[in-house]
Amino acid sequence: MPLVTVPLAQISAITPRSRLVRIGVQDVGFEFQPGQAVFVGEHGQPEKRPYSIACSPEQTAETGLLDLLIAIERGGGLGAHLGSAVTGTLVDVEGPVGSFTLPPPKPHSRVLLVAGGTGIAPLRSMLDHMLRRQSVLKISLLYSARRGDEFAFIDELREHAGAGRLELHQTVTRDSSAAWSGRRGRIGRSHFEAVLHEPADTLCLVCGPDPLVAESVSTLKALGVPEPRIRTEHWAG
Repeated sequence: MPLVTVPLAQISAITPRSRLVRIGVQDVGFEFQPGQAVFVGEHGQPEKRPYSIACSPEQTAETGLLDLLIAIERGGGLGAHLGSAVTGTLVDVEGPVGSFTLPPPKPHSRVLLVAGGTGIAPLRSMLDHMLRRQSVLKISLLYSARRGDEFAFIDELREHAGAGRLELHQTVTRDSSAAWSGRRGRIGRSHFEAVLHEPADTLCLVCGPDPLVAESVSTLKALGVPEPRIRTEHWAG
């Protein structure tokens, strides 16, 4: 796999438990497909960890930046593999890797994105790409997070929803506060029934922890989505 050494351009708190890490790739011509990932580690470190790319190829072409959504560790850092992780730190980026990508354009009228936590990262990449290339599609997003303040990119997603470009459904799993007035509970059959309008004609893209992905696939099949129309990416969690 190609490996490049490039600087961290920006690190910002995007939720209380995650950071948006932006890597400067404008000088290396980095190419990838929506949904793919990269291995990243501080320059010279032997360890690299995989992260889904959280921006579309079109966004990277415009900004010169590669966006990664990284969960912070218990000590508050991003992990030993990223060292001090401050602006200007050189990192080794290897990739792109992964087959969780959009299929060739086919005649389907709807796309359903299903995200758990930081699983929103590759789906954001796919969403931006589809909105630029396939505006006739009807796209829905079912997005689960622990708490109401842990939805990454939520302002952007709500802007898409407000403009009619996206049907957005959110649910929280561990937030009992009165500040959250939306749906609660783990993604399950009732959530899918609310968002899945044409099961036989919907491309489903699911990314999140293993249990969420497994349950989502089972439920989607039970509701009539053909197995070839379900694509997944998951991790142990």
